[in-house]
Amino acid sequence: MKTLVKTFAAVALIALSTFAMATEKIVGKTEKASVNLSTAGLALDHYVAVKTKGESAGIEQLFAEDFSQNVQSSHAATNSRNAVVNFFKKQKGERLNCNVSARIIEKSADYMIAKVTMKFENFTMTDLVTLVREGDSWKVSKSINSYK
Repeated sequence: MKTLVKTFAAVALIALSTFAMATEKIVGKTEKASVNLSTAGLALDHYVAVKTKGESAGIEQLFAEDFSQNVQSSHAATNSRNAVVNFFKKQKGERLNCNVSARIIEKSADYMIAKVTMKFENFTMTDLVTLVREGDSWKVSKSINSYK
């Protein structure tokens, strides 16, 4: 009788742990990662990490709904929020081989303009980034890229 009780207890524990692990995996896949964007500096740092280090957490949270990106080059282009978010999602984990510097050009209580410079071996990319405060969070609303 004791053996039968132990067997049922073991089966119940295995079943419970299996269900618990399955639930964790389902919840983990459906939840979106949230990042702390409570200050303009944190939002700018996260933007640089997304752009240069392949950071993928909180990408959709980082960009404002009306975000646009202008690329100034021989083939000027404008990219929508969805195009940029999808691009960065595909670049997950990809690191750029460049030296990065960021400098704040203008800052107020509700917006910030920063200049992010990425120096590669053969060229330099300059990104003027506008961040705005939306409620308790900062978001990137505009990006203008140029190349030298």
